[in-house]
Amino acid sequence: MKRVLSLILVMALSLTVAGCGNQPDNEAPSGAVEVANPAPETDQEKEEETVESPAAEDGDSSDRGDTEVEETKETVEVPALRDTVPAKSGMFVGCAVTSQEITDAKVWDIITTHFDHVTFGNELKPDALFDYSVSKCPGTETASLNGEDLVVPKLNYSRAEGMLNKILKWNEENPDRPIKVRGHVLVWHSQTPEWFFHEDYDKTKPYVDKDEMNKRLEWYIATVLTHFTGEDSKYKDLFYGWDVVNEAVSDGTGGPDGIRTDAENSESLSEDRHGSNSSWYHIYQSNEFIINAFKYANKYAPADLELFYNDYNECNFNKRNNIIKLLEAIKAQEGAPGEGTRIDAMGMQGHYSIDDPSADNIIASIKQYAKAVGKVQITELDITASSDYDGTDATKEAENEKLRKRYNLIYYALQSAAMEKDVTVEGFTFWGTVDHYSWLQSRSNVGGGSKTGLPQMPLLFDENYEPKPCFFVFANTK
Repeated sequence: MKRVLSLILVMALSLTVAGCGNQPDNEAPSGAVEVANPAPETDQEKEEETVESPAAEDGDSSDRGDTEVEETKETVEVPALRDTVPAKSGMFVGCAVTSQEITDAKVWDIITTHFDHVTFGNELKPDALFDYSVSKCPGTETASLNGEDLVVPKLNYSRAEGMLNKILKWNEENPDRPIKVRGHVLVWHSQTPEWFFHEDYDKTKPYVDKDEMNKRLEWYIATVLTHFTGEDSKYKDLFYGWDVVNEAVSDGTGGPDGIRTDAENSESLSEDRHGSNSSWYHIYQSNEFIINAFKYANKYAPADLELFYNDYNECNFNKRNNIIKLLEAIKAQEGAPGEGTRIDAMGMQGHYSIDDPSADNIIASIKQYAKAVGKVQITELDITASSDYDGTDATKEAENEKLRKRYNLIYYALQSAAMEKDVTVEGFTFWGTVDHYSWLQSRSNVGGGSKTGLPQMPLLFDENYEPKPCFFVFANTK
């Protein structure tokens, strides 16, 4: 489906050449995105322009005693990214969305027009499924696991289900343009409440031992995957993949083989949820919980649901080597469901800066991850602003040009890597749609965020929901 980028009234004098244009006051046609200016020029070919003639006004201009004015409408059509990206690269293009964003009609219009895959930003993380009761267990119930009764925390699926129901309805009404969902995330040191690791789900009590934690880990993975992807789930056909473990490799030296430890920085393990330190590691003191997570996911996930390891700073030389060690350790224990692990792809998050990593580094990283696990996706793509950008109009134009060039280089790297033998780059997902909703606009020690506090413009659409110059990098099919 093509989209109308802008509607510009052109006032053409019939007896002279002079004229001017302005944004029309009338409402845009159904499915159109109105913007204040036409598409900026890029290195790609300009989009095709069409001119429509509106109906003539009543009356004869000769009776008015002034020059006749003829109005025309100029439209610039922009193809949907979900059409252009697969056509050019063979990859899918996705975006992240939260429960707040999905209720924004303009964001929903962008998603349904341009993206064929989505990742929920928060709503499938452990703290969300525990009803955001991060300081205290939300209550318990009894569950059966492997023939044994287990006391477990109550889960609340409502936030995720509200979003899934909206997508399900869209897919039913638009079977030719469905949206697929990527689950994010089952096991993560951050946004998992601290009480989950303690006796009686009370963080003031001692940590449980590995045997007890294994039961909780298997129960959680089994319950979440069965609820959303099990044979009886109405959502089972929506999901194409799931992040099993997220960010388990240290940015520093870490523990054995570079695994993130419980002492990455000075934050206390008694905090309700952590930014850097891992209570998973505190209990296991090894990568055992990661291996077990992929065993349990293999046991309960449908065979066609792709299972991911997902991480950031994935192009950093030392961290990349440690991630590869972890991937190889997981692969080494592959086996049938209920017996061994399964890992299908590496999720390279892609939270990059305006300058780093280089295209060569991205290509090399993709090749190495593909060698380890076969398939790769860029899962959380966005670009941190340069130090020159201060949020003012005076610096925005220059920053937009830097962003366009940066995304062009990244897109080139993805396509170049995908041409290599035995390398599969399935697709890439932007971590959001419009700049003002980006996680980089706020600072947080839980799950990251802007480290500088400076204004950011990391995505394809601006604060007015309009495509930015970098959008046309991906809209081009040449």
